Amino acid sequence: MTAPTLTTHTTDPLGSTAEVLVIAASSSPAGVVVHSIVEAQDVAEQLSALGFSGSADELLRLPAPRGSARSWAVIGLGRAPDANALRSAAGSAVRQLAGAASVAFAVPVADGTELGALLEGAALGSYSFTRYRSASTAAAKTPVGEITVFVDGAPDGADDGAEAGLPGPDALSRLAARASIAAEAIATVKDLVNIAPSDLYPDALARFAVDLAAGLPDGLPLDVRVWDESQLEADGFGGILGVGQGSSRPPRLVKVSYAPSGASSHLALVGKGITFDTGGLSLKPPASMVGMKYDMTGAATVLAVTVAAARLALPIRITAWLCIAENMPSGSATRPNDVLTIRGGRTVEVLNTDAEGRLVMADGLVAASEEHPDHIIDVATLTGAQTVALGTRYAGVMGDDALVAQVIAAASAAGETMWPMPLPAELRSILSSDVADIANAKPGNPAAGMLVAGVFLREFVGRTGEGDDAPRIPWAHLDIAGPANNKDSAYGFTGKGPTGIAVRTLLELSEELSRR
Repeated sequence: MTAPTLTTHTTDPLGSTAEVLVIAASSSPAGVVVHSIVEAQDVAEQLSALGFSGSADELLRLPAPRGSARSWAVIGLGRAPDANALRSAAGSAVRQLAGAASVAFAVPVADGTELGALLEGAALGSYSFTRYRSASTAAAKTPVGEITVFVDGAPDGADDGAEAGLPGPDALSRLAARASIAAEAIATVKDLVNIAPSDLYPDALARFAVDLAAGLPDGLPLDVRVWDESQLEADGFGGILGVGQGSSRPPRLVKVSYAPSGASSHLALVGKGITFDTGGLSLKPPASMVGMKYDMTGAATVLAVTVAAARLALPIRITAWLCIAENMPSGSATRPNDVLTIRGGRTVEVLNTDAEGRLVMADGLVAASEEHPDHIIDVATLTGAQTVALGTRYAGVMGDDALVAQVIAAASAAGETMWPMPLPAELRSILSSDVADIANAKPGNPAAGMLVAGVFLREFVGRTGEGDDAPRIPWAHLDIAGPANNKDSAYGFTGKGPTGIAVRTLLELSEELSRR
């Protein structure tokens, strides 16, 4: 996608020549409350007469009562006009105003946090994917290309929104740049997920990662290495090879390294990259196979986060591992009861070829552990059981308590919904194998599927030192199977289709870790 132009101004919004000037309104027991940095009493008087309630996602477009904009729009904030409500409302307004070339916001914000949220939401709301649409269809709802946010009373030289009210001019530019970079990272994930699986296969995804890194400005310390099938075999990546051996399009492993000088912390990210999942010989039913192009969302996420961290020049080392394969049935496909040897030598009996994500992730977790990072976080559309347990808006977070708490806190700050889940020790026995070190699943066992998958992955997380007595590297597992794809109506800045869940959380966490 082409990212919108995102700017901030401290001048009078009434001088804006944008097509639409947006103000906001919230609902309260006393009625609708208008939020605007321009005089809007006449608009306020119209709202109740027109049945406007101020609820979230409610948009009302009016003829411009004054100023240079062609029209005004009022967007609902709901009952709690905080940073999350501003992010959602700004994105909802931009999404619903598709077709307008330019939009300006005259919505009051209290500090840099609220301003950053509004900027980010506005940028996120402009997403559109038209690769497979005819020219006439694609042009029908062109996304907003120019977004301006007017800020009231930003003091010169004030940089800290939390300590000194609204940021000064330099900080305003940084907030807009960060919002743009975050939105572009999420758009990268959405674009990759939206591409048809015939066009996005393992080698295509690997080449995309190489090209994305090559297209960054000179001087960014970003390096990409790709393992092809022969190199995977030579280096013992049996999980990725085993999952991909049924496809005519061989698997890949991609390592994306961001290593700025002076970084004092190292975060490893491991992403599931199944470009299409038929279930293999444990074939999915037809309805369940639709949408399985989404199964590479984790790999797209860790790629986008690492590139965004480089663009933001965060002082933290990040290594992303993209574990990529296509899970297909054929005469060469892995069979139930086959035994795979994961990197490092641990063996896995495959009892369900549709539990393939954990097999490629096992290779990635071992490889990530070999570098002894300070933290490992994996991201995967791993289990249908995640959706059963938490629905389609909450991601499950499992792993070491301290890191899980940090991830949940980062998600809260970023406005994403995640929930901590346990990894009970007694579930390990479910994965016992008669012939190998561990089984990848237990067919016929419907209980705690999301947690069992997490227990499996934990087996492949390395230790901070030599010997089994050394503690495991701090690790968290994000199962995003449900919230990675919005199958329902659009809301806030989220349209139908891929959501980019976890990108903003991982960027927020990376920033927090870099400050430590």
